[in-house]
Amino acid sequence: MPTVKIEMRAGKTAAYKKALLDGIHQALVDAFKIPDYDRNQKIYELVSKNMEIPSNRTADYIVIEITAFQGRPMEAKRNLYKNIVTELSTRVGIKSDDVAIILHEVPMENWSVLGGKPASEVDLEFNVKV
Repeated sequence: MPTVKIEMRAGKTAAYKKALLDGIHQALVDAFKIPDYDRNQKIYELVSKNMEIPSNRTADYIVIEITAFQGRPMEAKRNLYKNIVTELSTRVGIKSDDVAIILHEVPMENWSVLGGKPASEVDLEFNVKV
């Protein structure tokens, strides 16, 4: 059930963006054990004048914000970060230093799903405590 927001400079091909989305999703499936069908990702492309990046990064620099249910152990988070960097390096050639990842964790009772019910009151069909 994680949501993913990717901020990047505009100008990449559709194939590049699809590979980016697929890589991040695969990292979530592997590290957080979410179902493969559970995709909720958005890419925000910004012209260079609207996206300042650290001077020691390249034009490929991206910021990935993931909002997920609270409760996963630190080991799963470490695996997620490592898997994202590996997937993006393999799929689109982004250097690990050009990937910033921010994980926002929300208590399940603060996230409404499936007909306006709190996530803490529905069967999500996956385990958060992986």
